[in-house]
Amino acid sequence: MQQKRFDLIVAGSGAAGLSAAVTAAEAGARVALLERAPKDERGGNTRYTESFWRMKSKDEVADDFSQRLAENAGGWLDPEVTKDWTRDRDDWPTILKAHPALGPDLIQTWGEYAGPTLRWLESQGVKFDFLPNYFITVSTTRMSPVGGGRAIVEALATRAEELKDRISYMYETAAELLIQDEKGHIQGLIAKNSSGKISLEAPSVILATGGFQGNAEMMARYCGPAAQWTRPIARGGYYNRGEGVAMGLQAGAAPAGDFGSFHAQPVDPRSGEAEPVVLTYSYGVLLNREGKRFTNEAPATVDATYEATSRDILQQSQGVAWAIVDGQIDDVPNWRKAVRSDQPEIVADTLDELLAQIDIDAMEAKRTISAFNNACPDPTGFDPIRIDNLAITELSPPKTHWSRQIKKPPFRAWPVVCATCFTFGGLKIDSSARVVDHNGSPIPGLYAAGETAGMYYRTYTGSTSVMRGCVFGRIAGAHAARSANQGVA
Repeated sequence: MQQKRFDLIVAGSGAAGLSAAVTAAEAGARVALLERAPKDERGGNTRYTESFWRMKSKDEVADDFSQRLAENAGGWLDPEVTKDWTRDRDDWPTILKAHPALGPDLIQTWGEYAGPTLRWLESQGVKFDFLPNYFITVSTTRMSPVGGGRAIVEALATRAEELKDRISYMYETAAELLIQDEKGHIQGLIAKNSSGKISLEAPSVILATGGFQGNAEMMARYCGPAAQWTRPIARGGYYNRGEGVAMGLQAGAAPAGDFGSFHAQPVDPRSGEAEPVVLTYSYGVLLNREGKRFTNEAPATVDATYEATSRDILQQSQGVAWAIVDGQIDDVPNWRKAVRSDQPEIVADTLDELLAQIDIDAMEAKRTISAFNNACPDPTGFDPIRIDNLAITELSPPKTHWSRQIKKPPFRAWPVVCATCFTFGGLKIDSSARVVDHNGSPIPGLYAAGETAGMYYRTYTGSTSVMRGCVFGRIAGAHAARSANQGVA
């Protein structure tokens, strides 16, 4: 078995891993950077996302940033335990330090470092702007890098290659096992490539291997049998097989985040494009294979509700639904930007003809749409880009906004399934991105960033994931480099 010595090992080279590796190397550390994918597919999920950041300027997060994260910080939190969040972390009881919920210390750090991290990315050649997105209705402010997540990956990976005297970039190499001494201190890890096993020695390891959406066994174990009907949102997700999460838990890490859930998006299953979302259903209906409505298609703006809708789709027969709209969709300005599929919609001049072309109980679907049409209010006041309160309340489920009869040709339909952007369950970290054990104490030399660190529950706070990876990747890389320079872990 080959053996190599470094100051730091970074497992994974998406936004989190690259931010960590480049930051540490610029601080003088000798870094091993592992990437499971070949070079032309490097970057994990980051490579395929548009990478929106929930910010109102290059220096400030959006006004609702902290509030939304706090609202989705956990399940029914015990106030007798979480009351100590008001104290300094050093004074927290161990059960709070190891608590799986997202604490205010992490939210505060995340928000404070977002602006400086964006500015650092700009110094690496990444440009940010308020760019168009695929949401017709929006609830917050967002920025994104010009060129999407791929621009971040290529800028930082190019920088890593420039720092080749400090960074050993190892492609098609996957982390397998952490090495710890008898006291639990990190000593390195075992990795594997086409030549066999490699023993990499280092006093610090940063786990940035993504979630486990590319691991069918873990998806079924944590998310349940319906996981068979979901798939990664893009090619990069298939490389995220959960080793970082599994290695951390095996090393004694406390778990954090919602292991039974994931960030979901509604996509066209016929498409092999990255993120082929279908978001037109707010202006029509969603029907399952049995021809029935099963969810409120428009409880609020689509950017704030598509995730819950996607999970409802997952629970339907074979995890699929049909988004059906009529010719009135043309009243919605630029509605086609809400469909990112490369496959054409199914179109017909009559509803009967449309239903005959799709896998649905046509008779029941006609009854459902008839009942829907009869319950629709006067369409006066319809506003396609703002919540308009054109509600259906007497049906179950109701529809809160944009309720208009489906009667005008042409009629259009898309199949829609639930795709997995990333999983929520991961490792508990502190505000220095150190992985903590079940007593809330840092495991010496172990860090986590990006999807490998568990932070989300129930509903993903949109446009924060790549931001999270870069912020805590930078923090982890800087902390690990300081530790190496000081001779401590």
